[in-house]
Amino acid sequence: MNPYPNKIGVLVPEILLPAPEIDISKWAVVACDQFTSEPEYWESARKFIGDAPSTLDLFLPEAYLGGPDEDERIGDIRRYMRDYVAGGILQKLPAGFVLVRREAAGNTRWGLVLALDLEEYDYNKGSTTLIRATEGTIVDRIPPRLRIREGATVELPHILVLIDDPARTVIEPLAGETADLRQLYDTDLMMDGGHITGWLVEDAAKIHSVIKALETLAFPSSENHCQLSTVNCPLLFAMGDGNHSFATAKANWEKLKQGLPEAERAAHPARWALVEVENVHDEGIVFEPIHRVLFGVDAADIVPRLQEKLTEQNGNCEIITNYELRITNCHVLPFVTDTQSGAFVVENPAQQLAVGTLQNAIDALLPEIPGSEVDYIHGADVVEKLAARGNAIGFTLPAIAKDAFFRTVIFDGALPRKTFSMGEANEKRYYLECRSLED
Repeated sequence: MNPYPNKIGVLVPEILLPAPEIDISKWAVVACDQFTSEPEYWESARKFIGDAPSTLDLFLPEAYLGGPDEDERIGDIRRYMRDYVAGGILQKLPAGFVLVRREAAGNTRWGLVLALDLEEYDYNKGSTTLIRATEGTIVDRIPPRLRIREGATVELPHILVLIDDPARTVIEPLAGETADLRQLYDTDLMMDGGHITGWLVEDAAKIHSVIKALETLAFPSSENHCQLSTVNCPLLFAMGDGNHSFATAKANWEKLKQGLPEAERAAHPARWALVEVENVHDEGIVFEPIHRVLFGVDAADIVPRLQEKLTEQNGNCEIITNYELRITNCHVLPFVTDTQSGAFVVENPAQQLAVGTLQNAIDALLPEIPGSEVDYIHGADVVEKLAARGNAIGFTLPAIAKDAFFRTVIFDGALPRKTFSMGEANEKRYYLECRSLED
């Protein structure tokens, strides 16, 4: 039974956090979908952690997905989850939200950790649910994550969910009351992750105030952004980071609930997923583009072949070398290989966003090149480094304007997959809070 019933799919969770003697700086580790082409990052993280208890024991970095020891790693994850709870390393807090202040790369942003009802989420384009994907969901990416989620007894989120709260009615009032809240942690984050501080919001009046403010955003008495579209309204929670993890939790719940009596479905812990909610209007949130690198391609051959695909799909495509020039009514797609750099210029593109124009061409071309693959990269410097290794081509892309974010999703539906990122890789959410998935 939800002690704080509401119309917006929010569950006030009982958070699991490490015991006081645990070193939080070694416990908190960056999201699994970062540094996917840099296994050396994860090796360095393990070296820093040593034998200390850590969330690195509770998830599988995507750099290791598909590896020969994947099944063994998943088995270890499940064992650590059970041992950390049974051994008292993870301890349950009273029901409440966690208010989070994250400082990274010179920015400070605020968030609120809570659980969201997976029944209120649909990642398909055209969805009208309260919780929606903002980018295309790659269904093929769900099964490997599902293998981990299905046997998990504990969940830990790297999921960031955005709300459109220009009046700052939900999170910001709590940010001004930290002196009245119980501090849970205050630590630097490993590997240049900045600093994080968390407080427990357990006071019933404060919890009710947050829920009421969220309900007002979703079901306002006066006209606002949710009423711009009579078809897709209201949109309350828009996925920021971690959509595939949230989609995996959804897939797990859809499978699990089939074997449950109706009465058990309403309160089963797997029906909800733990997330951090942030206000898109927070000055500390910066939308960064997600770049692309194609591997397993001939650098001399791939440029004319991509030009051909872009021409087929859009009517024209030129290649220029001076892409610093300001070009209007075009999509400019800068590229780099180990031997050349330049940009594809597409006039009158078929897609609204440059990322959509490029992604369509990549999707059409990769099946024609055996052994080729695409990776999604944070940081233009990493793109250049990976492309310089040879047999690759890297692309850098522009960022989406965050003040148009909700309006674009409401009117156009999900954006092309991997359109944006909330900060560079080391600014991503670190695993820290946990929640039990067992009754």
